[in-house]
Amino acid sequence: MHDTIVVFDRIRENRARHAGEPFDRIVNHSVLQTFGRSINTSLTVVLTLLALLLFGGSAIRFFVLALLIGIISGTYSSIFNASPILVTWHEWDAARKARAAGRPARRTA
Repeated sequence: MHDTIVVFDRIRENRARHAGEPFDRIVNHSVLQTFGRSINTSLTVVLTLLALLLFGGSAIRFFVLALLIGIISGTYSSIFNASPILVTWHEWDAARKARAAGRPARRTA
């Protein structure tokens, strides 16, 4: 969840900085700017959890495994799912507003 917030905050900053540029390009720039940070943060946590999984007791093994699955899937979804869904949602909203105004929808690609 934290990675999604970081990416969306960067998108918000870049919308003001790159006004006039298509939204999908702004999202792409934002993801590329935060990609390294997100991967480094997640890898640090994954390495710590792997150490706990290998050297921790049997009492925490399933808990650590659940945390590992959550960190890996959360990082993936923040980078590769949340941003494309935001772009699709933005294009759908723009098309809906254009139809309501009575003018043809404009493709942003």
